[in-house]
Amino acid sequence: MVESGTATVTVSRGDGIQLNVAHFKSIPGILKLSLPSVIAEHELNERRIEPLRSRREQLLSLRTDKFDVLVIGGGATGCGVALDAVSRGLKTALVEMDDFSAGTSSRSTKLIHGGVRYLEKAVFGLDIEQYKIVKEALFERANLLAIAPHLAYPLPIMLPVYRFWQVPYFWAGIKAYDFVAGSQLLKPSYFIGKKKER
Repeated sequence: MVESGTATVTVSRGDGIQLNVAHFKSIPGILKLSLPSVIAEHELNERRIEPLRSRREQLLSLRTDKFDVLVIGGGATGCGVALDAVSRGLKTALVEMDDFSAGTSSRSTKLIHGGVRYLEKAVFGLDIEQYKIVKEALFERANLLAIAPHLAYPLPIMLPVYRFWQVPYFWAGIKAYDFVAGSQLLKPSYFIGKKKER
């Protein structure tokens, strides 16, 4: 149960020191957290040997216990949020209506794209917010490639064109994207004819 209101979460460490690790404001439907990292790396690797609780015990706990964080959805994102909260010492509940990783986040392409379709919306809709999404996506992609090259790497993608009149449209759009990418451009786009493509 996550209570409405404002609270400070306190974690007691084994050395007797108490740390205020999070200050959160819970508004119905919204949970805002400010979480500094306070758990030492060696503490994260400690294994607790406890028997798994039965489904009945877990459901009873959800009804009666108080939690610092409630995560709704046990896909890749929800499990990551829950893991992060637990690693910071917060009492965390995670609920999922199906099986873990059964939803859309488990079926995504896992591509870290730069938001090329948002650029189209920005241009044709004269929407500055869509343009900001493109710039943010490009920044995040470059950041991920820099900090996690073991997880993220450039992958060439081919955009098929089935009608001749579409060639200048897509070419202009992709070249505009190259321009917007600026220094974060991985490789300039180029045209491949039907014969070279095979």
